[in-house]
Amino acid sequence: MARLYILMASLVVRMSSICFAQSDKSITIHQEIDFNASPQQLYEALLVAKQFTEFSGRPAEINREVGGAFSLFKGHIIGRNVEFVLNQRIVQAWRVVTWPEGAYSIVRFELKPQGSGTRRVLDHIGFPEGLHDHLAQGWEENYWSLLKKYLH
Repeated sequence: MARLYILMASLVVRMSSICFAQSDKSITIHQEIDFNASPQQLYEALLVAKQFTEFSGRPAEINREVGGAFSLFKGHIIGRNVEFVLNQRIVQAWRVVTWPEGAYSIVRFELKPQGSGTRRVLDHIGFPEGLHDHLAQGWEENYWSLLKKYLH
């Protein structure tokens, strides 16, 4: 398990430096949105399989340990958890099952208290070229609009 964590952490560092060094928006997504919910509520909705299933309307399996696997949207999205900072940050190695074998991107959720709510900052880097618009729209339709209804 320790080797897996070290390998994943190394991947994150390499992917971050490569992807952030490029300013090509076709391989990075940055989204910020405010929620009328606490950071803890958002953190739990993203990491508790039962809550994820409830807000998304599709089955999810989530191992909440660093290095633990997850499967979202009835297995359409899979990956591993890379880093957690309780109620503040989630970092995942993330992929769509139709991507080429071994192709993973990095998804980083930052949860920042703002007044009585939370500003959620998403950075998604390193996904296959040509998928920017599709993925950006997917985040809005399959995560943020559904989460806003769920957390009202």
